[in-house]
Amino acid sequence: MTKIEKKLYYSIGEISKFLNVNSSLIRYWEKEFDVIRPKKNSKGNRIFTQNDLDNIKLIYHLLKEKKFTIDGAKKKIRENKFGVKKNFEIIQNLQKIKYQLEEIRNELK
Repeated sequence: MTKIEKKLYYSIGEISKFLNVNSSLIRYWEKEFDVIRPKKNSKGNRIFTQNDLDNIKLIYHLLKEKKFTIDGAKKKIRENKFGVKKNFEIIQNLQKIKYQLEEIRNELK
């Protein structure tokens, strides 16, 4: 995942580039997971909120990094969404710390 700037709304293209996945995969997840509910603008394009982006990142984490099945990820989110989100936030924070430590180590070389 690359960095994405904080905005009110994101296009499907921005999200797919951020996650390095096809837009069609995000549209598929939208159909499969009821936590993703983008609005559509006057042209009919999907516009995703920060909450949608957070949910998509959580789904990406469960499916791509933790190797859950679609049904397994749905069940995990349905049973304990708060706990899953909290664990995901902790993992993200640890990854940021790791990156910062690696930068410091590289500067000291």
